[in-house]
Amino acid sequence: MTMTQHFLDVDDLSREELDDVLDDAEALKSQETGDDDNHALLPDKTLAMLFEKPSTRTRVSFETGMTQLGGHAIFLGPDDTQLGRGEPLSDTARTLSRYVDGIMVRVFNHADAVELAEYASVPIVNGLTDDAHPCQALADLLTIREHFDSFDVQAAWVGDGNNVAQSFVIGCAMVGIDLTVAHPEGYGIDDSVIDRANQFDGPNVTVTNDPTKAVADADVVYTDVWVSMGQEKERDEKLQAFEGFQVNEELLDEQAVLHCLPAHRGEEITGAVIESDHALVWDQAENRLHAQKALLTKLLS
Repeated sequence: MTMTQHFLDVDDLSREELDDVLDDAEALKSQETGDDDNHALLPDKTLAMLFEKPSTRTRVSFETGMTQLGGHAIFLGPDDTQLGRGEPLSDTARTLSRYVDGIMVRVFNHADAVELAEYASVPIVNGLTDDAHPCQALADLLTIREHFDSFDVQAAWVGDGNNVAQSFVIGCAMVGIDLTVAHPEGYGIDDSVIDRANQFDGPNVTVTNDPTKAVADADVVYTDVWVSMGQEKERDEKLQAFEGFQVNEELLDEQAVLHCLPAHRGEEITGAVIESDHALVWDQAENRLHAQKALLTKLLS
């Protein structure tokens, strides 16, 4: 199968490609990592990882994934390249392309990921930007399919229309998940993302300002932090705006719960919900590893 070279958002994949990645992720998850015949699919391949934003799950899952696939990952933090000293992104992209087989980027500005993709001759994988988190969406969809055995579910997003939400909206639209998004006024999904989602066959995205209404018929409820990295100055304002949007025991009625982590317990979600039997957050976190391994195998092999 020929795949799109770069993965900047979920809809860079076709539906067929998305299904293939999820199928391969399930297969890799079921295999023993020591079985080189089945698992070492990227021998001698190297992934450069450019980080502007700190990370736990993104760094560890990509680095571990490349090791398990028989390859190698190189962590490049903000002070580890010449980008911090003024080298253009275009020069970095072209130089790294001569050394490595792929580049994962975790940056603030989505336009920076787009520029790297424009100049790189190897695949660029978006590990997170302020606009999108497509690798998280792959893990989210894998978790839902595992838990419910299909995508015949209704989902609700409760909270900020951030990067995670925007990629989740696109992912749900691609696989036909009926999704309702509940957010306070002024903190919704970008209109262009809703337009992209509504181009796919299946249920349209429903938007409301009422979290109770959003979760009423939902099988799975997803939330994320209200104050993302880089928004710390907006903290007091956002905490006030999001009053009433907490995912707690009063809001839920035994729905499965997703959170991409890290969680601010007591803000967007309670500790009791995360620790409940309905929370899928640990499977969801683990599935970052398997989904990304499947994606990297397709892109770099």
